[in-house]
Amino acid sequence: MSSMMRVLIVNTSERTGGAAIAANRLMHALNRNGVEARMVVRDRKTDAPEVVSIPQSWRLKAKFLWERGVIWLANGLSRQGIFQVDIANTGTDITALPEFRQADVIHLHWTNQAYLSLRDIDRILASGKPVVLTLHDQWYFTGICHYSGGCDKYQTQCGKCHMLKGLGVDLARRVFDRKRAMYEGRNLTFVGCSRWMADLARKSPLTAGHPVTHVPNAIDTDVFAPMDKQAARAHHHLPMDKKLLLFGAQRITDERKGFSFLVEACEHISKHHPTLPGKLGVVVLGGDAESVKEALPLPVYPVNYLSSEADIAELYNAVDLFVTPSLQDNLPNTIVEAMSCGTPCVGFDVGGIPEMINHQQDGYVADYCDSIDFAQGIAWCLDESRHPALSAAARSSALATYSEPVAASRYQDVYLAALKNQR
Repeated sequence: MSSMMRVLIVNTSERTGGAAIAANRLMHALNRNGVEARMVVRDRKTDAPEVVSIPQSWRLKAKFLWERGVIWLANGLSRQGIFQVDIANTGTDITALPEFRQADVIHLHWTNQAYLSLRDIDRILASGKPVVLTLHDQWYFTGICHYSGGCDKYQTQCGKCHMLKGLGVDLARRVFDRKRAMYEGRNLTFVGCSRWMADLARKSPLTAGHPVTHVPNAIDTDVFAPMDKQAARAHHHLPMDKKLLLFGAQRITDERKGFSFLVEACEHISKHHPTLPGKLGVVVLGGDAESVKEALPLPVYPVNYLSSEADIAELYNAVDLFVTPSLQDNLPNTIVEAMSCGTPCVGFDVGGIPEMINHQQDGYVADYCDSIDFAQGIAWCLDESRHPALSAAARSSALATYSEPVAASRYQDVYLAALKNQR
């Protein structure tokens, strides 16, 4: 009989999306640092023995369509914004799985899009096992939205959600009240990936009476490590004679990613930093990369989706700077990855970003939505007299905060506190 602590990590997908990548990395970090961790997902991508998926059938697709359909009806038959909310009205019960029964702690990550319903989460909480909720966005402590934007209704009681046209049943109010009743008196710990997310969570009545803390996402600092820049460029067919910026997003057209501010910043550089434009290029990683070629006033080098971490790490090493003009973000994996490769970052002063980038020490934090300051940050970081020191500092910051032993140890403390609470 194993005396090692057993943790079950639960996430909708094994590898797709930021939350999946973070949850998967945490599983590996725990397994390499004294905890027996498994993962149960709906969408399995590999045959890794420590990852199991729920039974696959046509019903999973039907459940997904049912949930979207209800949201679509409540949104006045409009598809606009229907992925900004989740109502968890259907899902799959995982409490009968042997992996669930064997676990000491259940660790829920991102479980939306008809993977776990509110009833399924209630069953998990009712099992009596300690439950840890990692907040990859705000959904666990709002009514139905993933990011509340400027709305602060979740700090009192959600209702008449501005993200829906509000026809018929008040879904936000109903889900908010249901979560409050479910969480009450249960052994539940909320963990933000950033201090910013944990601070938002504390403002919600849904977290009242429960511990709220924060633990940054883990990363394999041996994979995401500095390597030879020229070799990395050769592998990705990138020019040797330019300073290169990297911008990446799953969907570049997603307004939250702030691509328009990068366009404005590059236009400002073209006009006001006469020595830079001839030497500068932008590497664009992700879906729709080809479509933005015309938008930027600088040469653009599109890179299609990369699936292997080694390839992604090599791409960070091929560039001089990672730029993230994101308008709302928790703790982007991309910044952690870039810094671990010794690539300085420029981002806006929003969400968890100013916790990650130490301004003018290992990168640059620009004033929010200020494309001129963003351009200033790019020019400042590319200055040849300071770039090597910024790179070294970025790597040091990543090792101190995001390495696997650091993250695994902090989560072990969270699990032990939750187990103590159970007794």
